[in-house]
Amino acid sequence: MSSSFNSFKFTLVNCLNEEKGNKVVAEIEAAGGTAYFVKVDVSKSEFVQKMVQDTVEKYGRLDIAVNNAALTPDDKPSAEFDEDYWDRLMSVDLKGAALCMKYELQQMIKQGEGGSIINISSISGFRPQPNNIAYVAARHGVVGMTKVAALEYGPQNIRVNSVAPGAIDTSMLRGALEQFGLDEESYAPQLSLLNRFGKADEVAQATLWLASDQSSYVTGTTIHADAGYISR
Repeated sequence: MSSSFNSFKFTLVNCLNEEKGNKVVAEIEAAGGTAYFVKVDVSKSEFVQKMVQDTVEKYGRLDIAVNNAALTPDDKPSAEFDEDYWDRLMSVDLKGAALCMKYELQQMIKQGEGGSIINISSISGFRPQPNNIAYVAARHGVVGMTKVAALEYGPQNIRVNSVAPGAIDTSMLRGALEQFGLDEESYAPQLSLLNRFGKADEVAQATLWLASDQSSYVTGTTIHADAGYISR
């Protein structure tokens, strides 16, 4: 979250993992920005509401929000999915995004000067994979919620968009490769027209553009940061 629509100078970072959250804060401060960490469970309304309140109390306003919380995809076929994990994943990936938008929108409406919300979805929201029915359903849901909010709040100059990453080089992806005995050289061409995995910074750049005034006429859409995977 940021309270400086043009400069991105002030940022509130939220995460359940304090170590990772504070690491992001340190990186922002090292780059010359100002950041503040709050531990938040986005599946709980009271935590999300307080998160927005903390942002406003600390920085005076809220103009940009990036909703990125997600759990590891499930790994069972549809006839065998784990109902407990379904509930847990939906509470974070889908309900969490909805709650974040709810309170972010309320604050932006109150300010009366517009804003930009970016929801991080996944290429799985457009091209599903087998054995992760809960994750695919949630990612589809995030895309749908993004479109609904864009329709509702465009007249208030609040833009709502999403970014759908493809195969991004993260610890989650590396763990999956190890689990299934795969390597980047042989597997990446199946997921990318560029024959490589993406970098987190490349997803961040797409998000940054949607957050900035450079995308001032863009709302209700999704940027596919997937190296053309959706077009295969």
